[in-house]
Amino acid sequence: MSGDPKSSPEAAELAAEAMRHLWWLRDAGVRELSPEGPRRPVPPAAPAAAAAAVPTSAYSLADKGCGSEPLLAIRTSLGECQRCKLHSGRTKLVFGVGDPSAQLLFVGEGPGADEDLQGEPFVGRAGQLLTKMIEAMGFARSEVHIANVVKCRPPGNRDPEPDEIEACEPFLKAQIAAIRPRVIVALGRFAVQTLLRDTTPISRQRGRWREYEGVKLMPTFHPAYLLRNPPEKKAAWEDLQLVMKEFGKLPPGRGA
Repeated sequence: MSGDPKSSPEAAELAAEAMRHLWWLRDAGVRELSPEGPRRPVPPAAPAAAAAAVPTSAYSLADKGCGSEPLLAIRTSLGECQRCKLHSGRTKLVFGVGDPSAQLLFVGEGPGADEDLQGEPFVGRAGQLLTKMIEAMGFARSEVHIANVVKCRPPGNRDPEPDEIEACEPFLKAQIAAIRPRVIVALGRFAVQTLLRDTTPISRQRGRWREYEGVKLMPTFHPAYLLRNPPEKKAAWEDLQLVMKEFGKLPPGRGA
């Protein structure tokens, strides 16, 4: 729609911004980037795999998480990633999902079993809770964007390891730059620590506004943690109400 401030008048600017961030991806195994777009990724441990890399035409704007040209460029650079050991056990790579121009971005830890099968973040029990949280905030799930720190499921849903986070982080940074959200909600300690470079326990960080590269960031508990610790849902709801206030939304039951 022409009235959308992020539509075609800014398409070239968005693409250029995403491409600047894609230069970070060189250290993640991308062979070459050019003004025309990213070239095929080369896993650092197996340069010979370049010949078998997935070509640009394998992805489209219709793919999950690729709803804009900048995001499509990032997804194409990511390819069928083999930059860390997580690739060996995955079923599907989980890039992201939602509105590519969302004002609200949720960042979690990594895919679980359901996400690994479907190729979409937060679709299992924790995802169902996240959807309820989003709707309670006055948003539809389709209006926000959801991504993870790591794009492949850690075996047995273990915590992602430092080298795995390091391999995926440039792509997360590029996603955030392409989406340009107004607010990021960081779900759980891995998302918070990765984005803020702060190892303070999440219990002490939640509920306090922080900033990530000029974007307001709210740390809160991960939905999976809330399923294991239901009493903490009250604290998480308090955090989300602060985000609602930022968007001028009132909690349910409160009049204008």
